[in-house]
Amino acid sequence: MKPTTVIGFLGSTLDAAKFGPSRWNKWRPTVSICMQEDLRVDRFILLHGRYHSRLAEYVADDIRDISPETEVVPQLLDFDDAWDFEEVYGKLLDFARAFPFDPDNQDYLVHITTGTHVAQICLFLLTEARYLPGRLLQTQPQRGAPQPIGTWSAIDLDLSRYDSIATRFAEASAESTSFLKSGIETRNAAFNRMIEEIEQVAVRSRAPILLMGPTGAGKSQLSRKIYELKKLRHQIAGPFVEVNCATLKGDSAMSALFGHRKGAFTGAAQDRPGLLKSADKGLLFLDEIGELGLDEQAMILRAIEEGRFLPVGADSEAKSEFQLIAGTNRDLVREVVAGRFREDLFARLNLWTFSLPGLAARREDIAPNLDYELERFAEREGARVTFNKEARDKFLSFAENSAALWKGNFRDLAASVTRMATLSATGRIDSDAVALETGRLRSLWSTDDAQGDALDHLLSSDQLKRIDPFDRVQLGYVVDICRQSASLSAAGRSLFSASREERRSTNDADRLRKYLARFDLDWSIVTASSD
Repeated sequence: MKPTTVIGFLGSTLDAAKFGPSRWNKWRPTVSICMQEDLRVDRFILLHGRYHSRLAEYVADDIRDISPETEVVPQLLDFDDAWDFEEVYGKLLDFARAFPFDPDNQDYLVHITTGTHVAQICLFLLTEARYLPGRLLQTQPQRGAPQPIGTWSAIDLDLSRYDSIATRFAEASAESTSFLKSGIETRNAAFNRMIEEIEQVAVRSRAPILLMGPTGAGKSQLSRKIYELKKLRHQIAGPFVEVNCATLKGDSAMSALFGHRKGAFTGAAQDRPGLLKSADKGLLFLDEIGELGLDEQAMILRAIEEGRFLPVGADSEAKSEFQLIAGTNRDLVREVVAGRFREDLFARLNLWTFSLPGLAARREDIAPNLDYELERFAEREGARVTFNKEARDKFLSFAENSAALWKGNFRDLAASVTRMATLSATGRIDSDAVALETGRLRSLWSTDDAQGDALDHLLSSDQLKRIDPFDRVQLGYVVDICRQSASLSAAGRSLFSASREERRSTNDADRLRKYLARFDLDWSIVTASSD
């Protein structure tokens, strides 16, 4: 067996006793450690202040009498205020760093029964952090008749060694992971591993989290679940504030995010706190953060790092401490290279980045999500609807097939279930309802493909890669209007019918010509390809 060293404070009250035989009838925790039949103490590092030096010598002599094999090493440790946490922790840390520990050849026990409560807490923290490489030692008097020996127990802070505690930790972690998945028994192994990691980050960190993935992949719902989990753990006190950055355009973006002062601009009739201020002590979810302008990005970065920002028209800064979750369906690395997203903000967000896969990449999770959506429908509408077995098998056969595109991801699935449930007046979704719905989905996806096909004939694959999905939809619509119109001017009048009323120049043909030129197209190319 390795030699054992005990480190502990002298108990200025508990270890004190009148000199004389009667002292051996009193439980004195420091002395009692060395009286245990099943604990051999080879060395005792006795921590004490200068004021209690005499008591320390007295206790050391008693230890030598009852345990001659124990070497008592008095260690002077003075505190100006033994209840000052900062001072006590700092001086104990200095002691721990200077002490010549040899854990390969010595066992160490850290006695936490004596000393002030502050000293006991600091010893616990330093042992947990392994500055004191040992186990915690607790002593207590025996119940009943007074006697000096008492009892002792050692606590190993490696909680994985305690089966019941380890089991409870595992159960708590599993419950948290299930909570983040809304209780859905998902089957995709990669997704489940990612959610387990998110659970650990959510409960152990306040750093920003970046959720990437296509629209409808569940970024908003997951963010709210992270907030609710932190709320359950009492790690967050403020509200959940969700912002779709794609809806914040122009000058209004600054005001909406950072607030404004009364009179800051025309229409500012009163102070507005702004969304960042509203999220104080809570969680702010900035969805589609890639849509923010560079100026807003700069202010967001400062708000994350310093908790400060300047409202529009204000002379002094506002403060707000919040945790940030950012969501985007853009490739932010490409956006940084293109100069549309700040590199420093991306670096700050990129500590914890998780990419949520679309529904098409998680087809094994369609079945459990189908049940979840039916439950949501029942809660929302107050009417429970189920599939008959044939209809469910038929829908899953369609949904899990690679031909099902699920372009809108879980939003497509939620809408699909809602339609089938609403149209099933008997409360049972049958094969006819499934056939109607799958036909509707095929038609929806083929319409989207038709728009894409139109651009595929006009532009090269390299050109298409450089066009954002938003611009592709808009350009596809413009191409359709051009092909339906007799002339460039007629197409321009159709496309700009609302805004032309407010323009001094109504040269719609020139306006359309310039728009098409952005994509290296002109009227003749667009209309010729439709023949």
